[in-house]
Amino acid sequence: MSDHDAADMLARYDAQLRTQVPNPLPEGLRVERDGPLVRFAGLGRGGSILYRDLAGIDGTELDELIARQVRVFADRGEAFEWKLHGHDRPPDLRERLIAQGFVPDDLETVVIAPMATVAGEVRLPDGVFLREVRERADFDRIAAMEEAIWNDDRTGWLPDSLEAEHVANPQAITIVVAESAGEFVCAGWIRLISGTDFATLWGGGTLPAWRRRGIYRALVAYRANLASQSGFRDLQVDASSESRPILERLGFSPVTTTTPFIWTPPAD
Repeated sequence: MSDHDAADMLARYDAQLRTQVPNPLPEGLRVERDGPLVRFAGLGRGGSILYRDLAGIDGTELDELIARQVRVFADRGEAFEWKLHGHDRPPDLRERLIAQGFVPDDLETVVIAPMATVAGEVRLPDGVFLREVRERADFDRIAAMEEAIWNDDRTGWLPDSLEAEHVANPQAITIVVAESAGEFVCAGWIRLISGTDFATLWGGGTLPAWRRRGIYRALVAYRANLASQSGFRDLQVDASSESRPILERLGFSPVTTTTPFIWTPPAD
């Protein structure tokens, strides 16, 4: 991909996705605006802060803007994430967040592919099939699988979040599992972002015993086909260090990075 193509993808990503608000809102989700920021609260594993850019805010004004978000979530007793992109300005924003108690999580890479590059044949190993799921019991099973994959019991928010999104707008999210002999071995979902060029991929965790068999790649192709059939132009993923090489082999290109900066209320 040329530098011009990458710059075009990044510009459209910034303009179309970074402050995207679901419509209709899932039950329980609150959206508030504070200058250039969009603040989400009331659903899932904590709140979040999104923005397209900071409109030139810098210095003490920026410090106060950050501090104001901390006060809002501190009053709620709720953790939240400030999603920092690698091309965000000012260049010292990272240090300003850390100075106010934020802790950086793992770096991810924003990768984008033209839909036609990724959509196509879905190839699965023998005994594995894909199934779209819509029921709460299946969302609970996905969370249990994610807990087993990551050895992390902090997935209790996931079933509520998937259910609320699906109930609010079932055409905007499709949840897909890879299953073998009644066992969920991989799961991912796709969000079709109305009014934009983009569909976005999420999840994709695979049980260790089932890795390196092409299941993740098949799940990407299946979801890309869904988006292609709905007329979307591009597919976007926040890729972990594990999934990035696979996605690049499938035709995705990196356009920037993103780091979740997490603020957590102090323990009593």
